[in-house]
Amino acid sequence: MAKLLFVLTGSPYWTLKDGTRHATGYWAEEFAAPYKALTEAGHQVVVATPNGVVPSVDMMSLRPDMAGSAQIALELEGIIRSAEEIRRPIQLSDARLEDYDAVYFPGGHGPMEDLWLNADAGRLLTAALASGKPLAVVCHAPAAMLATRVRGVSPFAGYRVTAFTNDEENAVGLASRARWLLEDELKELGVQFERGEIWKPYTVVDRNLYTGQNPASASALAQQLLKVLK
Repeated sequence: MAKLLFVLTGSPYWTLKDGTRHATGYWAEEFAAPYKALTEAGHQVVVATPNGVVPSVDMMSLRPDMAGSAQIALELEGIIRSAEEIRRPIQLSDARLEDYDAVYFPGGHGPMEDLWLNADAGRLLTAALASGKPLAVVCHAPAAMLATRVRGVSPFAGYRVTAFTNDEENAVGLASRARWLLEDELKELGVQFERGEIWKPYTVVDRNLYTGQNPASASALAQQLLKVLK
């Protein structure tokens, strides 16, 4: 049995460039699908957030039209309700990589508010990448990679990475309202950005780094982790 650290955003909103707060949090599918797959396989999950706040689910992600159907939305909500770990998160600053076999960052727009400049997230990502332990990051969560910069240089530079694309941000009507776009910033960071079709599952594996483009990619990432976890 492996022990995994799930690092979630602690922010229930994302500040847009006009100063308005867009209600968000973590995306239900990106937490629930991997949580279910990994725990049903016997693995243990610990949740960490900045300051140990209980994370907020983006209610948009529980709408039937966003989840895929009313039944799927109910299933996601049921998984989240049953996940005791998400109601008792540890402080991200207290998370020690040596206590875990793998690390997973789910997305949602929340990481665009807090994790992208969170020093503890940057420290953990840098250590996990160097350790060789599986490190999985999906959708908007690669924003946390921006926190790994030291004097403008990131250890993720040169790695093949996928994440939520500009086209997808535009499709949800937020690209023109964002202070910055994730795809642009990751390219500036020096990663080799790769992508698939919008909304379709697409994952990239480069050494011990596993990244997924969008919510639909979370299940595929979980299956890839299951293959390498003992």
